[in-house]
Amino acid sequence: MIPPSEAVASQSASISIASSPEAVFDLVSDLPRMGEWSPESIGGEWIDGATGKAGDWFRGHNRSGEFEWTRESEVVVAERGREFTFVVGGKEANRTWWSYEIEPGTDGETVLTERWWIVNLSPALADMTPQQLQARVDITLGSIQQTLAAIKASAEA
Repeated sequence: MIPPSEAVASQSASISIASSPEAVFDLVSDLPRMGEWSPESIGGEWIDGATGKAGDWFRGHNRSGEFEWTRESEVVVAERGREFTFVVGGKEANRTWWSYEIEPGTDGETVLTERWWIVNLSPALADMTPQQLQARVDITLGSIQQTLAAIKASAEA
């Protein structure tokens, strides 16, 4: 899913993984395991028996330094082997989006692209100075790159 032109900020990175698109999807959509790969996420759980289909909600838990927070998110795309996308606070809030796009690569590899974009600032982001917001955008790119490398290591193990 490509960020809309009205996005306030966005970051993305890609990596080639020696694994099938379905196996890669199974990893990126496994919320409790996300804490194994992400430097910020510490996992999550599905709400009310959800299983990860479009329209399902989950609670994602995060940590940065000593600061911890939990946010509810809505899955907007869940196509096994192709894409897993969710939006923090749900589609109606239209705030922070995360997307994992999966495409066939060369020599049987799979290309995984992680995208992050903000359409509407959350209250916490709205309270930031422009410099603080830019620092957050910059940190996010590093987090995405670390997450992709760790997912690759898991998928190829």
